[in-house]
Amino acid sequence: MGTFLTLPVELIADVLSELDLDSLITISYLSRRLHDIVSDPSLNPWRKPILRSLRSDQDEGNSGSLKHLSVRRIVPRHNWIEILSLASPSFILLDATLPNLRSEEWEECFNRRFLPGWRKWHKDGSWKATYLEVLHRVYHRSRTSCTSDESWTKYIVLNRNGTANELEGSSRGFNPLAIFNEMKLQNNLMHLETRIRLVVQLADVRIIALGTLNRPRSTLTVNPNAHTFLHPPGIDDLQTPRNNRVVTDHGVYPLGPDSADYPGVSPPSIDFSKMTHPLPASSHTNYPWYTPGGGDKRWLGSGEVEEEGRKWVGGLMIIAQIMTPKTHEFGGDWPPLQDLDLVVGPGRQQYASLVWNDLWAIAPWMEERITNKIDGPGLGI
Repeated sequence: MGTFLTLPVELIADVLSELDLDSLITISYLSRRLHDIVSDPSLNPWRKPILRSLRSDQDEGNSGSLKHLSVRRIVPRHNWIEILSLASPSFILLDATLPNLRSEEWEECFNRRFLPGWRKWHKDGSWKATYLEVLHRVYHRSRTSCTSDESWTKYIVLNRNGTANELEGSSRGFNPLAIFNEMKLQNNLMHLETRIRLVVQLADVRIIALGTLNRPRSTLTVNPNAHTFLHPPGIDDLQTPRNNRVVTDHGVYPLGPDSADYPGVSPPSIDFSKMTHPLPASSHTNYPWYTPGGGDKRWLGSGEVEEEGRKWVGGLMIIAQIMTPKTHEFGGDWPPLQDLDLVVGPGRQQYASLVWNDLWAIAPWMEERITNKIDGPGLGI
């Protein structure tokens, strides 16, 4: 131990960050030097074990150390921004001892956890009150069929002519499959199978897109914005070294700029930095880049085509589905995390509104590609 404590504090902090949370708490009281190192906000060896605990398969509520971490002065307060951004609603509302944070820190927690459109719930109260109120709403809706707080659910449709509509349907009995089937009927596409993709998963909701794939004889029915929404423009064309790409059954995809081999070159005016507001779940932590692990199934193809050389045709419907305790249960006789598994089965019947600001946060590259934003049905002016 004596030799270890003579190492540079940065190296000691790096070693401590590889410990689990319980061990780090124990070792922090073994000497004054260790106590000072773990208490230093600039070194912060707590972040990695906290993230590992939050992203583990175990319920956070089973960890007594994480529950009462706020009472320990040796833990820098800004670690709670990570916890309040990623932990489950039940853990935060029912188990955790909440810290004393400044108003701007509560606002940051809100912005990192929730969709921008949910800021409508912030009235005259504090950001802590707004954060907890919205989290209560999410917790309630994820366990009941109640829709009293949001009578109408909004969603966005990307049209093949480059425009987009923000539409709404009654929250009671909101059925995206039925709505999309009506869209297919209007566009003479009922003979095509509905394809459903999980775009990105957040702490409380996941963004889902419904569309149709075909091998069109002409480009008149092709929806280039549907492909662009799922495949950020130019991301497949970056001259990324081969050792910074991942090979899957469906293609070769770049992992993003975290690797030391990344060339640091992005297409002009396109920001491919990782999304932080809101913060994606661990299954999509690299978003909009590809995240290995099996949860990211946006890219079932490469280049301008999807699987089996088909293209997106007709409209693309984008919705926000509320996560429930049963969302990740197997839905039926279809591939997991794609197509009907995303909308059919237990825990897949609750939806929240998705508005323009939410779309710009999730896919900022779409704002300059949508030629006309239309509120409600119609073709626009």
